[in-house]
Amino acid sequence: MKNERAESSDASSIQPDAIYVGIDWADAKHDICLLEPGSDKSATTQIENTPEALHEWIAQLLSTYGGRGRICVAVEKARGALLYTLMRYSGDLTLYPLNSKVTGKLRDALRAGGAKNDAWDSRLLAEMVKNFHHLLPVWKPDEEQTRKLAALCEDRRKAVNQRTKLVQELKSLLKSSFPQFLDLLDGDCQSPLAVALLQKWPTLSSMQSARPAAVRRFLIAKKCRRMDRIEQALGQLASARAVTQEPAVIEPAALRVRVLSAQLQVLLPFLAQYDKDIADLFDQHPDAPVFRSVPGAGEAMAPRLAAAFGSDRSRFANATEFSSYCGIAPITKSSGKTTLHRRRRACSKFLRQSLHEFSAASIPFSHWAKAYYQTQRQKGKGHHHAVRSLAYKWIRVLFACWKNSTPYDENTYINTLKNHGVALAETL
Repeated sequence: MKNERAESSDASSIQPDAIYVGIDWADAKHDICLLEPGSDKSATTQIENTPEALHEWIAQLLSTYGGRGRICVAVEKARGALLYTLMRYSGDLTLYPLNSKVTGKLRDALRAGGAKNDAWDSRLLAEMVKNFHHLLPVWKPDEEQTRKLAALCEDRRKAVNQRTKLVQELKSLLKSSFPQFLDLLDGDCQSPLAVALLQKWPTLSSMQSARPAAVRRFLIAKKCRRMDRIEQALGQLASARAVTQEPAVIEPAALRVRVLSAQLQVLLPFLAQYDKDIADLFDQHPDAPVFRSVPGAGEAMAPRLAAAFGSDRSRFANATEFSSYCGIAPITKSSGKTTLHRRRRACSKFLRQSLHEFSAASIPFSHWAKAYYQTQRQKGKGHHHAVRSLAYKWIRVLFACWKNSTPYDENTYINTLKNHGVALAETL
C-alpha cells in the first residue's frame, strides 16, 4: 500500500453539468473516454504513456472544460504513475480510483460473450462515475509526511520478506552441504558476521584448511562478541566430518552459498537504512505520541499504525468503516434464513497484515488483550482467527485515540470496561 485511501463523495456536490472521464491505462498507451453533460455521446481518444503526453492531454482538458463544471476522472488502481500525475491537478480534477474487478464484472454483465477492448473499458469507467458517483469513493491522498512514512514501511516489509526468503534457502542448503556452520553461530544465517563468514569459507573443508589464527583475526575484525562460544565450536570443526565428499554436490553448493550470502550482504545495510529513515520520519510525525503509547507497538509497528490510520481524521466516520477498509471486519452475506461471515479479501493486504501483526504483538503487553485472546481460544477459535477478532477490538480503541489525538492508557481503558459492565473486565 502506499498510503492511498478514499472518502465518500457527496452526491449533491456534483454539478448537473459535470464532465465524466474514464481512463483505461496500459504500459504503452492510455485509452480515454469523455462524456459531456447533457449528451449521451462519448468522445474517445488515445495517448501515449509518457509524462509529456499525459500533461499535454490534461492541459487541453482543462482548457476546454475548466470552469464549465466539475471534471470527474475514473481510473483503475489506487496507485501508480498515472494517479500520481493526476494528483498534481487535484484542485481541478475529482479522482475516483476503481477496483479493476468492478469494471471486469460490469463488462461481463454487459457483454456476456466476454469480448474486451481498452476503448470499451474506458467507456465503462466513464459511465460508472457518471451514474454512480454518489456511491463511489473520491480519492484524497494523505499529507506528504504520512505518505512517505507509509511507502517506507511497506517497502521495508518487502525487504524483510526478501531477507527471510534468502535465509530460508541458505539454511536449507547448509543443512545438506555444511550443517556444522549452523552450530557455529547457533543457527544464525542473517547477521553481517554470518554472511561474511560464508563469503570467505562456504564449505567445511575451506574452513578446516584455514589457519585458526586467521579465523580468529577475521572474527575480531568483525567485532564478534561470542569468542568463547565460537572458539569451542572452531575446535569441534577441526575434527568434523563432511556430509559428503561428492564434488557434484559440494562445489555447486559452495557457489550457491556465496550467491545467497552475497545477496544478504547487500540487503542488510539497506534494512538498517530503512529502520533509520522510518525512525527519523516518525519522530517528526504529529501522531507519534499516540501510537508509541500503544502496548506492543514498538519501533516497528508504531510507524505502520500511524501510516495505516493516516492524517485525515474526517476520512472515516467511525471505527467500523476503518475496519472494513483495512480488511479486518468480516463480510456478511445474507440470503433468506442463511447468514454467512467470510474473511474480507478485497483490501490492502499490507494494511490488514499491519493490524494483524500488531494485535498479535500486543498480547504479552496488554492485560485485556491477553484475556480477550485467551477467551477466543477457549471458544475453539484458531490462533489467527482469535488475533483477527482481537484486531477488530483494537481498532475501536485506536480509532478513538487517533480521532482525539490522545495517547492510549491501559488503566483508563480497563476502568472503562469495568464501568460499562463488560464481561471481559471480570477476568482481569
